[in-house]
Amino acid sequence: MERTSVDSRSIRRVSGLSTPEVNERRRRDGQNVLPSQRPPSPWRVFAEQFVHFFAIMLWAASGLAIIAGMTELGIAITLVVVINGVFAFVQEHRAERAAEQLRELLPKRVTVRRDGTTREIDATELVIGDVVLIGPGDRISADLEIADSHGLRLDISLLTGESAPESIEAGETVYAGTFVVEGQATGIVRAIGSETRLGEIASLTRARERPETPLHHEINRLVRVIATVAVAVGGIFFAVSVALGTDPSVGILFAIGVTVALVPEGLLPSVTMSLAVGAKRLATENALVRRLESVETLGSTTFICTDKTGTLTQNRMAVVEAWTPTGRARIEGDGYEPRAQIEADDDTLSVLREMGSVAARCSTGDIERRNGEWIAHGDPMEAALVTFARRLNVDVQERTRANPEVRRFPFDPRRRRTSVLTKDRLLVMGAPEAILERADYSDVDTSVGYGRGDVSTAVSEMAERGLRVLAVATRPENEVFPDADIESIESDLELLGLVGLEDPPRPGVAEAVSASKDASVRTAMITGDHPTTARSIAEQIGLLGEEGLVVEGDDLPEDDQVLGALLDRDGIVVSRVSPEDKLRIARALQDRGHVVAMTGDGVNDGPALQEADVGVAMGRSGTDVAREAADLVLLDDDFGTIVTAIKQGRATFYNIKRFLTYLLTDNVAQLTPFVVWALAAGQFPLALGILQILALDIGTDLLPALALGSEPPSEDVLQQPLEAEHLIDETVLGRAFGVLGPAEATVEMTAFVVALAAFGWVPGGPFPEHSELLAASGAAFTAVVVGQMANAFACRSTTRWPGDLGWTSNRLLVVAVVVELLALLAFLFIGPIARVLGHAPPPLEGMFIALLAAPAVLVVDAIHKRLRTMGSS
Repeated sequence: MERTSVDSRSIRRVSGLSTPEVNERRRRDGQNVLPSQRPPSPWRVFAEQFVHFFAIMLWAASGLAIIAGMTELGIAITLVVVINGVFAFVQEHRAERAAEQLRELLPKRVTVRRDGTTREIDATELVIGDVVLIGPGDRISADLEIADSHGLRLDISLLTGESAPESIEAGETVYAGTFVVEGQATGIVRAIGSETRLGEIASLTRARERPETPLHHEINRLVRVIATVAVAVGGIFFAVSVALGTDPSVGILFAIGVTVALVPEGLLPSVTMSLAVGAKRLATENALVRRLESVETLGSTTFICTDKTGTLTQNRMAVVEAWTPTGRARIEGDGYEPRAQIEADDDTLSVLREMGSVAARCSTGDIERRNGEWIAHGDPMEAALVTFARRLNVDVQERTRANPEVRRFPFDPRRRRTSVLTKDRLLVMGAPEAILERADYSDVDTSVGYGRGDVSTAVSEMAERGLRVLAVATRPENEVFPDADIESIESDLELLGLVGLEDPPRPGVAEAVSASKDASVRTAMITGDHPTTARSIAEQIGLLGEEGLVVEGDDLPEDDQVLGALLDRDGIVVSRVSPEDKLRIARALQDRGHVVAMTGDGVNDGPALQEADVGVAMGRSGTDVAREAADLVLLDDDFGTIVTAIKQGRATFYNIKRFLTYLLTDNVAQLTPFVVWALAAGQFPLALGILQILALDIGTDLLPALALGSEPPSEDVLQQPLEAEHLIDETVLGRAFGVLGPAEATVEMTAFVVALAAFGWVPGGPFPEHSELLAASGAAFTAVVVGQMANAFACRSTTRWPGDLGWTSNRLLVVAVVVELLALLAFLFIGPIARVLGHAPPPLEGMFIALLAAPAVLVVDAIHKRLRTMGSS
């Protein structure tokens, strides 16, 4: 909290604003509401799923089918559009509401003093200058300047991430969104609505829309390409059919058939389900996904900006070393256990006890024994300082009773110190540089034998060992005046010594950092700690890059392009950063083409989390607003979980390419009958009808595609670089249109011709009878489905034979293929279904050829993979 120069004695006498003053200020400043951005109506979001290019194309096909008298076909296509739209809506409806969460932090009612009386009003009616009365349980409704305080303690975790309540004295500023833990106070409103610190955060959160995910961009691109090609080819087929003298209604039928054959109707449901499977797996790994698309975005991540404390380290602190003018000490203990072994001489022990007493009284944390184990209550660092005092046998409560607290000045980021004023002395603890700048060395050098240079050297040595260093000081008795301002009180300090706290790296974090390097993902440590401490931890876990670059937040370049160039390297450490710095860092790296994952835990981190491509919030130590702004919440606050999430994201990316190859391969087989018909100038019978194609897309294609979307990640998935920036690349197109698709289509058309030949038909002769054509079409349909089954196993890998992966290692795929086989039998042998689809059970000759589709696809796939392996070697 900030301290101001308010004259509390004069404010106590005021009766509050008059009604005319309130009205005038409300007209001038508006209502006390946070900036808002009304979210789109769910109905509008739902409707948008049915009007994009992909959907419009299928609507048109459905309409043309109904106009041409094919009502069943029109209904079938409409059903496909509806299914896709519902899946897409469920995915889209997960949009974040960070700004809404911030607005909800304001209370509905507040007690004020106006016109000399106390009254309760709506919080939105507060104006600048209002006198506000606050008590236990109240949430602060505007930025207030405290006029008088009676034991006031605030929970400010929403703004700072600090879990321990802060004591607030008269003259300090408190901020909207915090709430009163205990005590009472009177405050004067200094800022309302968007002018409050909370309002500034809300403005930043909504100022820029969340960036489009790589997957969303790719799906939109894919839909546009496929839809454009499908419409263009359908139009060409219509023109060809009319030119050949075909009735226009038949030409429309062929155009619709070609369009539907080229569109992978199961694409969007398969994408959504693949992301859902990835999210479910991440939940079992302590990572909660709040936006489905973020699963794939994680796989595209190229840069991680991570906090240090609690993410790379255990956030389980302990004082392990101390420096005093009389000597050094080492402390060896177990966690927060009050007993420890202390190595120090008698003179140093005496100073250590005084240091322990001062540090503990400046702390608000504590330790408690629970289930046989001592644990931290409140801030882990302050709990460690209380433990330090207990290990020195210091009775803090007894010292507090003997010399009670008169006034407290809590820690704030500007002063970087905490002070407690007792009846006869001042106790101070804080960052070494913040203490040393207020210390008095006028008579220390001669009486004790040390100077500021000696202290700075000790600080550097301790920080180089990865310790977090705090300085402890006092001000001599009878030299402190309680009514003075804080700057005067915190002066002429006498340094007692330094304490070094250890927050060891998390187990396994070094391996996780190494894994991120193997995945070609760059990592930066973004921390508020001392640069030397940050460097030491970065070195211990193998994060610090070869250049060993450590930059302080105050030294970051103002120009964003220069900032991006400075940061764009692996293993950089940025210390003493602010939340605003994190926002700039995310934008600068994105401008250089990186997909950025940013961690954070406080309210101020909200804008940076939302700006990043993947915002990662802490589940244990983070605030609600940080979690609301994030895409991913780490339930264990562990950096290793981020790497695990990237691994699953990579697997999801490859899974989407797997089922995309599968779907496009089958589209080749579905399109081939229309291509043959066109090349034969309409003199060759059409092997498949449109309803058969829809049955293939929805009835038999979909389940194997979903199963491929749930393929578990391979052990070396992080070592495999992303093959391309786009889902459709040379590998996908080559396998679908050059290898697997032609193999499946060849068997399909062969089965069709053999079945017709069994009835005595020869090419160029009279068209076969209707019943014969139905049976031959059944053979072609069977060949496509059987080929699909083999194709599903072939698409599990672009380099390995399915047998090497294990035919049953993806159990969902085995189940999907069994269901596909049962669906085939139903489509062929249940009369009403077969009649609607327009086929019949094939003759034995056609069935035999159709069953060869499976070995044909697998053999061609094996040859292609072998040639690729030989070519790459």
